[in-house]
Amino acid sequence: MILREIKENETEILKDFLYEAIFIPEGMELPPREIIERPELKLYYDGFGIGEADFCIVADDEGKVIGAVWTRIMNDYGHVDEETPSFAISLYQEYRGQGIGTKLMKEMLYLLKEKGYKRASLAVQKANYAVKMYENVGFKAVDENDEEYIMVCEL
Repeated sequence: MILREIKENETEILKDFLYEAIFIPEGMELPPREIIERPELKLYYDGFGIGEADFCIVADDEGKVIGAVWTRIMNDYGHVDEETPSFAISLYQEYRGQGIGTKLMKEMLYLLKEKGYKRASLAVQKANYAVKMYENVGFKAVDENDEEYIMVCEL
């Protein structure tokens, strides 16, 4: 498996990973795939590549993209200000729990620092197992509501 930047002709795959990223608590049903067409989710992929903080690194397993981490400055759930890119990350189910997400996160944090960004943000549901991984790579909760944390990583 290698980590590499996404190719221009691969950005459609971000829709798949956005759907995969939807956290479904135990016992809840998966939402219909059309949910990613909602405006509050579409902003994660629509026109990806045109923004100055639009970066994406994928995990490539022998030619198959199995995971992705991407950033944008967008008014999403994890938005903190106009200078801080927000993270999205996802792996196909069968590749989770193997450290690939951590590698993707660290690689993206390094890239953002190299590009001159001072910090990155994300939103995550409190019940999501990924909270621990985010903390392990340097994110800290800076705000919260009943369901989720807003987390920031100082670069």
